[in-house]
Amino acid sequence: MAGHSKWANIKRQKAVVDAKKGSVFTQLSRAIIIAAKNGIPDPTGNFQLRTAIDKAKAAGIPNDNIERAITKGAGTLGSDSHSLEEIRYEGYGPGGVAILVEALTDNRNRTAADLRVAFSKNGGNLGETGCVSWMFSQKGVCIVTGVEDEENLLEASLVGNAESYEMIDQQVAEVFTQVSDLEKLSQTLKAKDFKLTEVEIRWIPQNEVEVTHIDQAKSLLKLIDTLEGLDDVQSVTANFDMAENIIKAFSM
Repeated sequence: MAGHSKWANIKRQKAVVDAKKGSVFTQLSRAIIIAAKNGIPDPTGNFQLRTAIDKAKAAGIPNDNIERAITKGAGTLGSDSHSLEEIRYEGYGPGGVAILVEALTDNRNRTAADLRVAFSKNGGNLGETGCVSWMFSQKGVCIVTGVEDEENLLEASLVGNAESYEMIDQQVAEVFTQVSDLEKLSQTLKAKDFKLTEVEIRWIPQNEVEVTHIDQAKSLLKLIDTLEGLDDVQSVTANFDMAENIIKAFSM
C-alpha cells in the first residue's frame, strides 16, 4: 500500500498542472454521466454522483459542463450515454507488476486495442479477466489534509467505521474503510471539521512487487502514464513498491 500511496500522492500533485487536461475533463465528465445513469440525477441523493461532481469541480471543470454531463446521464438529452460500459481490464507490467485498469467505453474493441498497444509498447501485456484482480481488494478512501492531531483523526475514523489510516505526507492522511461505509466515513470526518480533498473507491494491492532497477521503473511508470492518458481509462492501479527517490526522479 505504501508504495502505491507515495506514487498516488505525487500523481495528485502533478495533476494540478497536467498538460493532458482535456483527457482529464473527458474522464471526469464520463464518471458523472455513469453516476447519473446508475442512480438518480440528484447529487443530494446519489453519493456516487456527488463524489464525481466534487472531483470535477476540484479539477476546474465548469458548472455548465457538469450539468450537461448529469443531464446526459439522466437520458434527457437523448444522448448515447447509455451505450457507455464500465469495464475492468487486467494485465502485467515490467517485472511482473500486476495492473488493474478501469474504463468507461462505448466501444469495447477500440478500448481493448488501445490498451493492448499501450501494454506491449511499454514492456507489459494485457491479460485475461481475473488474472490479477485476486491480488487486490476494493476499499473506500478519504484523503484528509491539515491533520494536526492524529489522535483526533483516529477517534473520528473509528466513529466513521474506518479500518485504518496512513499518513502519506506532512499533515495528509488516507483513511480506509469498506466501500459500503465510505459515505458514513466521509460525513463523519467532515462533521469533525476535517478537510477532505478527495473521496474515492480504490483498488488496494494485497501484496507488492518491489521495483529496484531504474530502467524497469522507467518502463513501468511510462506504462502507467500512457494508460492514464487514454480517454477511455478512468483509473489505473498497480501493486508495486518503489524507493521514494526513484519515484521522485520521474515526477520532476
